[in-house]
Amino acid sequence: MDHEHLRDLFAGLPRLSIRRLFGGVGLYSDGIVFALGAFDEIWIKADAETITLFEQAGARRFSYQGRNRTVQLPYWSLPDSALDDPDEALKWARLGIAASLRAPKSAPKKARSKKQP
Repeated sequence: MDHEHLRDLFAGLPRLSIRRLFGGVGLYSDGIVFALGAFDEIWIKADAETITLFEQAGARRFSYQGRNRTVQLPYWSLPDSALDDPDEALKWARLGIAASLRAPKSAPKKARSKKQP
């Protein structure tokens, strides 16, 4: 994934950062992950409130083949109309940021206690 293209496409977001993540990259705005760059595509986070918009725009859901099943993640392909249009890309990125903010926060993992012999 070309980092310069990603920076240009999402330049309108505050404090954009791109970090390595799962063999691809994670895109963050103000520390909030809103998209993934993987398999030469940009995948925007979606949720129940935004999935219909992605479907209507012809986006595809991110999935991959796990050991015994197909795994689907809550990310959808950036619609083709936004791939070279920063204004359009920002609209989708903001939907991804909003979906991330609505997502339930996972509880911190408890430290395992060592059993006494």
